[in-house]
Formats: sequence, C-alpha cells, structure tokens
Amino acid sequence: MNKRKKVLVVLFIISVVLNIILTGYIAFDYYRNKRYKDIFKLNAYAWMNNQLEIPKYDENRVVFIGNSITENWVHLRYKFFTENNYICRGIGGQTSSLLLLRFRQDVIELQPKAVVINAGINDIAENTGAYDPDFTLSNIMSMAELAKANGIKVILSSVLPSNGYGWRGGIENVPQKIIELNERIKSYAQEMGFYYVDYYTSMKVEDGSLKSSYTFDGLHPNEEGYKIMEALIQNAIKDVLNDSQTTKTE
Repeated sequence: MNKRKKVLVVLFIISVVLNIILTGYIAFDYYRNKRYKDIFKLNAYAWMNNQLEIPKYDENRVVFIGNSITENWVHLRYKFFTENNYICRGIGGQTSSLLLLRFRQDVIELQPKAVVINAGINDIAENTGAYDPDFTLSNIMSMAELAKANGIKVILSSVLPSNGYGWRGGIENVPQKIIELNERIKSYAQEMGFYYVDYYTSMKVEDGSLKSSYTFDGLHPNEEGYKIMEALIQNAIKDVLNDSQTTKTE
C-alpha cells in the first residue's frame, strides 16, 4: 500500500471513530435532556388542578406532594385517596427543589386544609446534582412555611428506608444520610409545631433498607407497604384536622 492510500485509510478510520463518538454523545445528550425533562414536569397537574372546584368551607381537602413514592401511592391504592378526599401531587424522580418550584400551583392554589410533604430521597440519590442536606432541609422548610402562611396545616413525613441498592454508582452511606435527614426534619417539625410522621421506623430492617415484604424493588412501597403508611398518616391527618395543638410524631 502506497503512502497516499495509507493516509486515506487512517483518515477514514478517524472519521468512523469520530462519528461513533458523536453519535454516542447525541444519544447520551438526548437521554439526559429527556430524563431531566421528565423529572421537571412542573405543569404535569395543570389540567387536573383547573378541574378542581374551590373547596367548601367544611371540606377536609388534603394534598400529598412528593416524588414517585407519592405518585405510585395513588396508582396502587386509589380508593384511599378518593374515599378520603385526598389529592395526589407526586411526580417521579423529583427532588425537594422541584417540589418547591411547583408548590404554589399544586398545593396552595388548591386551598387544602392540610398538606403532607414527603421529600428528600431523590436529593440523596443526586437526581439534580450533588446532595447537600442543608439545601434539602431548606427546601422542605420553605414549603412548610409557605403552607403555614396560607393557612394550610403542615404534616412532614420521614424519608423511607433504603440501602441504595440499584442506585447509580458513587453514592455512599445512603442509610446514614437518610437517618440524619429524618432527624433534621423531625427536629424542625418539633421546633415549628408541625406534625411529623415517621414511616421510617416501622418499615426498616437492621441494615437500614426497606423491609422486603413492603417493597417490590427496595425503594418503592408495594400495597403492603402503603397500608403501613396509611395507618400512620391517617392518625396524623385526623389530629391535624381536629386542630390538635400538640406536636406529635407517628
């Protein structure tokens, strides 16, 4: 093979490699943007919100806001929501900052008597960036204080147990991060006089993971898991709607 042909072959190989790299980058960029687009979905409930009438004076409307753990709840236990006048506003993958961004349209404007806030697991999973417990707690605090300022009673709930199995690599000490965040949420609730619901203690096993009989993937509850949560949250809602003045933990 003469020198000119060798150069052409080398250039051809370089061209193929560059095309493979470019195609891979485009595919990755598409997946990444699609993933974040799916997570953001800030107007996902706009149509449903517009269909809701202003609640009557004596209507005990309660909104649950959260991530996929909240979103899946209404799918697996639909009657729990419809029979109790509970409204689900969960979006899978969302972190506390994304819940805060849509808190006005998905909670305040629905004029509920109470809101159940469940946030933090996706912050620890680093869905929208490195986990900062101070930032996560600040977002939860902001949601709670927005609710209080608008006459909505606040119920804060613990992050569910998880050992991080199946999460993307590089995220360490998941059980300990969950414990520490839950302690901070509980402490804040006590300081502010908000109700704190402890799902964690009733659903964990010794290594900090979610009890296998309560989950189908180690992260999301199954029906049995949601039944445990329902008993706890029902007590909290009952006390809050009855104007209980004492901060409690369930």
